[in-house]
Parts: sequence; C-alpha cells; structure tokens
Amino acid sequence: LHALLGAAAAAPDHGQLLPWRFVIVPRSERASLAEVFAQALRERDASATPDQLDQAREKAQRAPMLLLVVVDGLRGDPTVDLAERILSAGCAVQNMLLMATAMGYGSALTSGKALGSQALRQRFQLGAGEQALCFLSVGTVAARRPARTRPTVADYCSTLAPAPINTD
Repeated sequence: LHALLGAAAAAPDHGQLLPWRFVIVPRSERASLAEVFAQALRERDASATPDQLDQAREKAQRAPMLLLVVVDGLRGDPTVDLAERILSAGCAVQNMLLMATAMGYGSALTSGKALGSQALRQRFQLGAGEQALCFLSVGTVAARRPARTRPTVADYCSTLAPAPINTD
C-alpha cells in the first residue's frame, strides 16, 4: 500500500496543490460501506428490490484493498481549475495502477451513481469542494479477463494541419 501511495505522489500537480486524496476502506468498515451503497441505491430508486439492494451491498466486499479517490475543487490556488485538478488525480491513480501491475497485482477502477450520493458524501466526510471520483481496487488476480480491443493510434491522435493562408 505504501508503494502504491508513494507512486501517486509522483503525479503532475499544477501549483503543488495536492488537489486529491485517497481514503483507505479497511475490511472492518466494509459493512458500513455496503450500507452506504444500499442507501445510495434507495436515494435514486425508492422501489429497489431486496435483491438489488443486496447486489449493491456486495460491491463493498469484492476487493482485498479498496480506496476511494477524492478530488478537491477548492483547495489552494483558485486559478487552478477543476479540470487540472481532476487530471492530476487521474495521473496519481494511473501511477498507482501501474505500480500495482509492476508488483504483480491486479487493479481496477469502479465508479457509478453511488459516488454522488449524500450517503457516500456523509460517510466519507467529503468537504464542500470535494468530489468522489472512483474507487480503486487492488488484489491478487484470480482469473484474467480476455484482453479488450484497444483503439488504434489513429483513433485518438492527429497532426495539426498547416493554417490556411489568408489572402485578404
């Protein structure tokens, strides 16, 4: 865990604001997180079935190591906008994912509507400017998923064309 968190510290951070943080969710708190997930589902769907609530609760138990990724849109220099802060958090998370892989662990990000719920905000004591971005899960890989089809470079990269010549 210390190595993963250390890798996060190498992320680019405009103004050295440290606009992100991680909250470790120990096994001893997974039952309370499970109830947060169930409450979040009830917040957005009052007619959720007992099976749906159980499925929401089960998500809290999946990963051996679980962290919540939080970004702060207000901390420090107000000229550093939210997009830059989220980008820094994303770089910190990617560094952690790469470190986990280098150490032989599997890792994944999970998101969903529960991240914006009042129940989650209260349980994690998120401040006024804070936003839960995702959960980061790390553990030993039990079974590998088939490799997903990756886009080609041409799908996401282009070259700036010369500017048109203005003849006026």
